[in-house]
Amino acid sequence: MENQTLVKEICPTTTLGRLKEGALLVDVRERDEVAALAYDVPNIINIPLSEFEERYNEVPKDKDVIMVCKGGGRSLRAAGFLINHGYTNVINMQHGITRWVEKGFPTKGDASSIKGGSSCCDTSGC
Repeated sequence: MENQTLVKEICPTTTLGRLKEGALLVDVRERDEVAALAYDVPNIINIPLSEFEERYNEVPKDKDVIMVCKGGGRSLRAAGFLINHGYTNVINMQHGITRWVEKGFPTKGDASSIKGGSSCCDTSGC
């Protein structure tokens, strides 16, 4: 097994606060997913995971970066990739847009496919 650096993770509530402080959201969902339902925040870029290895240098190294996706798994992989490529201020948002919608945070598009999707153990998360 290769050495991996642990990625710091935060919840959607903390993410929203960090965005207000100037952090950049990097959404690694595919274009069709973003077209259907997007995070409605000012500081966001979309680099689909399928293009991430070719485009990761579009992510600034001098800003706090929060990686996001639908459930937190793809963004975690992308965050680890960035860290392994010299990025030091990268954080992953746990539970992705699924939890973001459950919290009632701003989105654009149809969130109906997400609502009520909560599962598992951590219902108290931020």
